[in-house]
Amino acid sequence: MDDLRYLRGYNERVLNQVRALIDSGRLGEVLRNRYSSRHQVRDDKALFEYVVQIKDRYMRKSDPLNKVIYDNKLHVVRHALGTHTAISRVQGGRLKAAREIRIATLFRDAPAEFLEMIAVHELAHLKHRDHDKPFYQLCAHMNPDYHQHEFDLRLYLTQLELEAATRREPGAATSDGADAQAASGVRP
Repeated sequence: MDDLRYLRGYNERVLNQVRALIDSGRLGEVLRNRYSSRHQVRDDKALFEYVVQIKDRYMRKSDPLNKVIYDNKLHVVRHALGTHTAISRVQGGRLKAAREIRIATLFRDAPAEFLEMIAVHELAHLKHRDHDKPFYQLCAHMNPDYHQHEFDLRLYLTQLELEAATRREPGAATSDGADAQAASGVRP
């Protein structure tokens, strides 16, 4: 496993604390204690309603969403945890944009706070394309604990990868993230 690949960019002090949790075998326990609530957003219809409810609360004036779905083709390492698109189509003499958000199936079984974090992240992209200061300010406005949840999601992904590595037989290691995706149904 790449040494803490989801935590690149964090300072060495933080990385050492994470390594200590991993070495003591307590990372999963810490995450379970912090994030014990499960969500009931199990299918695409419920996900659409959930995301639209957040959008209507914080971004009423933005364009409507046409589709919000869980996407099992999104992989943690090769792609992203969520995507947002605006597909433009000509209808008659008008140009219409269909806005769509896809969220990795990993979040179907993830703690509720992580689903909210990724939904907020993708909604913020409707207004700000880049990961710049206004983007993160909007994320923090919609979810005041956004930055903590984003960090803890990185810990969660690390834990999923560790669990997948322990289930793997020796010599069958892969580094493409497929194991982390396959382990998405397993809570740390």
